[in-house]
Amino acid sequence: MSYRPGRLATLPDALSRWDAVYPERGVDFLSKNRQNLYQIIKHDGIQQSRFFSIKLEIFSDLVDKIQKEVWKDNDYKEILKKLARGDSVSDHSREPQAKLLLFKDRVVISSNQEIQLNILQRSHDSPLAGHPGQEKTLKLIKGDFYWAGMNKFNKDYVSSCQQCSRDKNIHHKKLGLLKPLQIPSGPWNYLSMDFITQLPLSNTFDSILVVVDRFSKMAIFIPPMEQSLLWN
Repeated sequence: MSYRPGRLATLPDALSRWDAVYPERGVDFLSKNRQNLYQIIKHDGIQQSRFFSIKLEIFSDLVDKIQKEVWKDNDYKEILKKLARGDSVSDHSREPQAKLLLFKDRVVISSNQEIQLNILQRSHDSPLAGHPGQEKTLKLIKGDFYWAGMNKFNKDYVSSCQQCSRDKNIHHKKLGLLKPLQIPSGPWNYLSMDFITQLPLSNTFDSILVVVDRFSKMAIFIPPMEQSLLWN
């Protein structure tokens, strides 16, 4: 993309008439063109924490609690001590303003389920979130937070959401009705059968036909060949 002065533009469009874009190069141009945050950080030297604090604004009331609970967690206490001494820890760092523990630039959450539940509620139940599905909710929280077992916790929470179960459309065929088996009144009236196949050869047989009497639970094991089962 190259700059073209407005007087030379035969068909003016939104880009050529946008007053926030300047043709000059350098730091002045980058600081005014807010679309390219990477270039602003790179050239102006703005710290990442300035933008990181914006992410945490919606969770501002949880910041102190997150910090205190992480210090109580034995899994992260030693990591925090090393970082406080100035030692480097793989994939871990500390956010300079709120002093939060980060894992790959994501806020580490302790095993405190109250905090985890609070984050999920704000990312899923709030009017701005709009009750997204499991994948979208996980994507929302995974971009800024990390804790062990996040995937399962998110799956259990979203699948148990009552509003989602009432409002979301069903995208699969209607499930069939369960037909319970009849209660046997005597032995060998009702049988259950199943096959165990692909076994090592034993006396020229490689499969087992299991027949179970549903009344007495007595079982009979018949050794056929898998090939004969396919033919029959």
